[in-house]
Amino acid sequence: MSTKIELSLSRPNRIYRPSEPLEGKIVVISASSISHYGIRIVLNGSVTLQVRGGSAGVIESLYGVLKPIIILNRIIEIEPSGRIVSGTTEIPFSITLWNPKEDNSERFYETFHGTDISIQYLATVDIMRGYLHKSLSATVEFIVESDKANLLNQPISPDGIFYVTQDTQRHPILPELKSGGFRITGRISTQCPMLEPLGGELTVEASALPISSIDIHLLRVESVLLGEKIITETSLIQTTQIADGDVCRNMTLPIYVVLPRLSTCPTVLAGPFSIEFKVAIVITFQSELSRRHPKSDPLTPRLWMAMETLPLELVRTR
Repeated sequence: MSTKIELSLSRPNRIYRPSEPLEGKIVVISASSISHYGIRIVLNGSVTLQVRGGSAGVIESLYGVLKPIIILNRIIEIEPSGRIVSGTTEIPFSITLWNPKEDNSERFYETFHGTDISIQYLATVDIMRGYLHKSLSATVEFIVESDKANLLNQPISPDGIFYVTQDTQRHPILPELKSGGFRITGRISTQCPMLEPLGGELTVEASALPISSIDIHLLRVESVLLGEKIITETSLIQTTQIADGDVCRNMTLPIYVVLPRLSTCPTVLAGPFSIEFKVAIVITFQSELSRRHPKSDPLTPRLWMAMETLPLELVRTR
């Protein structure tokens, strides 16, 4: 049996704050005892920026991946050289992620996995075995959230009011909708705490055509500074359907959207990059065209669709 190594963190959700210690244990399973030249843990945290397709032109796309922003880069010696006995060996560790008295590096942004921007923190354990043996290593990602001392302690802004009619649409719509009209009103959160659902309500007051579906699109807007130009890309995170089929007129429908953790983070407005969010209310009407194109791109306005997009600020509160 070959030697196996595992890096196990103390918290099942792997969520830590910069001022908290990263704790866990190194688990080594070996059929025989092995010698080593030291055991160390390497902590890496970075913001990875890339430009591709979409709003980027041909010249910008050639740049590809830009130089990452280093947040965390530390090497911690866990044990000096020695031997690991056969069987299962557990080596505990506790590492402080950030010491304000010693560390003046980049601020700790919260973990985020986007299309063009990724903020990731990794812990890697290395058991160095010299030139004649391959080193043993294992890597695990841990999730970073803001320190409680830096969290907002302010009331959340009231919901944003919206209304969707044939006159608010910026794209061509079906002649029946243009002449007959429709009106959908409601309210939705435009500033939402990370741990709470995005809420609101919606009412269909009138519609010349039957409604096929009402959906809430959660969008991320990632911007990267490339030279003197800002490249912005908008992409879909998730879609939540709040109505399927035609709905009763003047009946209030609740809006309830759970935010996905790794695909969202508090809104970031940094120098080299920014991460912002939007929420889109999309109404699809029943028509012959919509039946012919059931799998059309949800972000592309269609003749049989009406939509309203609002800015959404995500915050982490106490």
